[in-house]
Amino acid sequence: MAGTRSSARRAGNSSSPPRSPKSVAGTKRKPEAEPSPKRGRKATKKQATIEETMGVTKGEDGEMEDVASDEGQNAKQEEPENVDEDLVDASDANALSTGDDATNKDTDSAAKAETGTQDKHENEPVKQDAHENKSDSAAESSTNNGEGAIEESSQRAKEVPSNILEKGVIYFFTRNRVGIEDSDSIGDLQRTFFVLRPMPTGAKLGDGALADQDNNRLFALPKKVFPKSHNDRFMAFVERANTTVKDLKDFFSADEYETKTQGARRTEPVAPVAEGVYAITRTEDRTTHLVYSTTIPSALGEVQEDLGIKDQGSFIISVKNPERSGPAASQLPQKPGFPKDIIEEFRGLAWSEVKPKYLDYAYCQILLIGENLDKGVQPTQKDQKHDKETPQEELEKLEHEDELRVEHLHGDDSIYDDLKISKKDYPQVPTTW
Repeated sequence: MAGTRSSARRAGNSSSPPRSPKSVAGTKRKPEAEPSPKRGRKATKKQATIEETMGVTKGEDGEMEDVASDEGQNAKQEEPENVDEDLVDASDANALSTGDDATNKDTDSAAKAETGTQDKHENEPVKQDAHENKSDSAAESSTNNGEGAIEESSQRAKEVPSNILEKGVIYFFTRNRVGIEDSDSIGDLQRTFFVLRPMPTGAKLGDGALADQDNNRLFALPKKVFPKSHNDRFMAFVERANTTVKDLKDFFSADEYETKTQGARRTEPVAPVAEGVYAITRTEDRTTHLVYSTTIPSALGEVQEDLGIKDQGSFIISVKNPERSGPAASQLPQKPGFPKDIIEEFRGLAWSEVKPKYLDYAYCQILLIGENLDKGVQPTQKDQKHDKETPQEELEKLEHEDELRVEHLHGDDSIYDDLKISKKDYPQVPTTW
């Protein structure tokens, strides 16, 4: 049987010495079954365009303007609390550089236009316990509609590391510029997106497509690429929160509209470029991290490499205090609507470590800083003392489960089943431009 990326990693770890207090790689888990080989992927050039599905402000060529911008080089990456002191502030014009946005001056008006398609409930908070570490009984609500992809597991609830704040399935998408049906490079993209679909931290992935719940979050990445190193610090924001995949289909789909100067224009549908599993972790240096492991496509290609999507990746992730202004180029037209208790948790700082409940508000701005995976999966000393699994082991276990799940669906095509979209209406997952 052919091996998968996760099984190869486990094989490489099998001869490692016993875990020391500083070790982060997981080796003690043995898969319940040998991972199924991933189906060979179909590399196609066709990719989606990103434009005005949301009624976005358009430039002369009808393209959407970038809203967020690159983060400055003077951030203290390891301590979000200290980053707050050094990053965005109205008095520090050098805290944020505009990067690609230097060519898009009308960012504020572009962002304002994006508000047109926001759901009415996006700024309403989701119940906090939906994103806290919960008992596995909460997983019962995730197995509705006859879809049992998320299963209860009392054993998993006991093993899950205490510093995993949230886990689930992650998807990556791109959309091309208006008028570009087939993209040849990053320059042909208008924007990159990713979606987080949380699941109870004590649950496991079983067979079947994921049930559609209203806890999905759509993030926009105006920079179009993910941070590839510790020197890359890119802004992103919650485009939609508390939403279902059914609602996101309107955003994902193609759209046609009329312009006064160029007549009929068409926005192509988004292109799925990767799927995987993720976890939000909090390490003992008081930083939070978004770590992920991809399962689709079965073999990453130049498209994923150019976008900064890796086999396994990690970012330091921080949330911006909406009460602190910062440079105009990085401001959104609407604040995330945090309640008073969340604002107080910032303690007046410009940036804070992430709590999953923060991400349940549209227009929540986040900062992603590139880092090595081992930084984001460090276990706590307390968990090591009690011989609990590490975040690395939980991530690999979740990846293995997702590999089996998607293989039992339709291999690399299973992303269309999860998203309830028709493959004929959307580009295939590309690996080459």
